[in-house]
Amino acid sequence: MYFYAARQPILDINKELVGYELLFRDGVDNVFPNIDGDEATSRLIEGSQFNFGLDDLTDNKPAYINFTLETLLKGYPTMLNREQIVVEILETVQPGKRLLAAVQDLKDKGYTIALDDYQHQKVWRHFYPFIDQIKVDFLATSHAEILEIIDATKGFNNIKLVAEKVETYEQYQQAIDWGFSLFQGFFFAKPEMVQSKALPPSEMALAELLYETSSVDVDLQRITAVFERDVNLSYKLLRYSNSAAFKRRAEISTIKQALVVLGNAELKKFLSLLFAAQVSAEKPMELIKLSLTRARFCELLATKRNDKHNIGSAFLSGMMSLMDAILDETMDSVMSKLPLVIEIKDALLNGDGVLATYLSIAMDYEQAQWEKAQQTCADLKLDSTCLPEIYSDAVNWSNEQMQVIER
Repeated sequence: MYFYAARQPILDINKELVGYELLFRDGVDNVFPNIDGDEATSRLIEGSQFNFGLDDLTDNKPAYINFTLETLLKGYPTMLNREQIVVEILETVQPGKRLLAAVQDLKDKGYTIALDDYQHQKVWRHFYPFIDQIKVDFLATSHAEILEIIDATKGFNNIKLVAEKVETYEQYQQAIDWGFSLFQGFFFAKPEMVQSKALPPSEMALAELLYETSSVDVDLQRITAVFERDVNLSYKLLRYSNSAAFKRRAEISTIKQALVVLGNAELKKFLSLLFAAQVSAEKPMELIKLSLTRARFCELLATKRNDKHNIGSAFLSGMMSLMDAILDETMDSVMSKLPLVIEIKDALLNGDGVLATYLSIAMDYEQAQWEKAQQTCADLKLDSTCLPEIYSDAVNWSNEQMQVIER
């Protein structure tokens, strides 16, 4: 059974993962329904797929979950361990005595409480002693309103300010300057600065291998020769192919043997992961996880459509879609250095072709743009009810890969 949700990372000032906000819908028969907050939260908590999905989606980090007044009064948050969740009070909930009593009770029980999409009213001051986080939408809230919130919460050292919908590096820096300590959005998927970063020989070898393995007809001899030129790559290949993840009966001892046993599909995934990890030493692990999730998501979409010619390229397109952020430069500059097939470059630079379409579905799903993802699936004559299963698979696969290879 699958948990029908997407997740959005919440990072601290060092861009370390602190938790995920879960964005959810109901089951396979109605993946994109219009349901109210009470019903959505109820299904999340009560659904049989919930326990499975929570563990897989949060990587043992707290899950930020929206609650309405009704679900708070019913005690739904207490059905989950206090270490598992951050109780988000929806912006539609009005402050009042019943809500205050519920918040005080949760705080007494040790739960972490956040006000979601906060819009300042003086009456909220009565809640401040019991609130741990206040989330401010940077797209919907004016600078003057943000400064008013900052001023109102001064003196309440228990409250952390969370900047939501931070889309650019400039917004991220502004939030830091204003004293925000947690961040949610896709600012880390944009270049932080425009600069030219030369790839060292080992990374160029990886880029060459990525190109070779993206071809339909793989030249095993040429790939073996590239590995044999780089001791570091050879070591990592042998370590990967001998890992417990593959449950080999006999250990692999030569480069050629490792390549044959892995096969092109697994080799391509290994190289993509290794490339992203190697060039992102100062980047948050979440960036690599997101790259891997997109890669697997795109690969599975192509597989679902029986688009055999593009399965490998779909994976690489997803993997490379965050390379501008990993290298801190524009995608134009990144693509000029990597020997990738023209279809991948067209997808990433111009948004053209079916590879770009796969990527757009993956990105819309991860951002909970359900209707857009559904419409794009319809354009591809692809049943959108497959998306929750694909997303769950992609998240699980990316988690497994991160455990196999150390950065």
